[in-house]
Amino acid sequence: MHLKSLTVRGFKSFASATTFEFEPGVTAVVGPNGSGKSNVVDALSWVMGEQGAKTLRGGKMEDVIFAGTSGRPPLGRAHVSLTIDNSDGALPIDYSEVTIARTLFRTGGSEYAINGAGCRLLDIQELLSDSGLGREMHVIVGQGQLDKVLHATPEDRRGFIEEAAGILKHRRRKEKRSANLKPCRPTSHGSATSPAKSGGSSRPGQAGGSRAAGPDGPVRGPRRAVPPARRRPGPAAVCPGPGRGRRDRTESQTRRRRTGT
Repeated sequence: MHLKSLTVRGFKSFASATTFEFEPGVTAVVGPNGSGKSNVVDALSWVMGEQGAKTLRGGKMEDVIFAGTSGRPPLGRAHVSLTIDNSDGALPIDYSEVTIARTLFRTGGSEYAINGAGCRLLDIQELLSDSGLGREMHVIVGQGQLDKVLHATPEDRRGFIEEAAGILKHRRRKEKRSANLKPCRPTSHGSATSPAKSGGSSRPGQAGGSRAAGPDGPVRGPRRAVPPARRRPGPAAVCPGPGRGRRDRTESQTRRRRTGT
């Protein structure tokens, strides 16, 4: 398996459609400074699924689209297609040649395709990861990446080894499946219940919205609130008027004298 051709149009400095033919062996791209040699490597990384604008030496992903010159207007999209010779069957697909393509529009939309059929970015990543290719397989070593590998921490080195061993694809699938699982809380009966349905709701006419448990099982009917006990009215208090307090004391003394107390 080897790269057969690369077609670039509207990507960075390549305003017109440009095709690079690769033969088995070593291919060198030679040119003066500023001629776009690094843009060829960026196009390879971009068509294989690179999502970081800084990795492509830009501020945002829209910067990869041809911005125009004094003699040519800017373009509305960038398109890169990569053709891979799969005569040895290294890629898990029934084609002797596999062409992957990526298109980015200035409005923000993007398209991916495998042999002209639309697909997802995940499909391209899984297809290339089975053969050791891909944007995270370190098959493309850019400027400054060697220094990053030499000064990497043990955790980063472990990541490099796992990516080279092809474990990254399975980890990505595990994270995707874990994200699809919804958290649930087990109930006292052993069944899982969603948190939104586990709480009780109060209804009009119920005290507290809970259900009482009887000897034969839970009571389904609502409990009626017990009305407060009625209090008997006592003797009304009478405010004494002017002179009334003296008469009351005199009558009380007379009663005590009659009873001898």
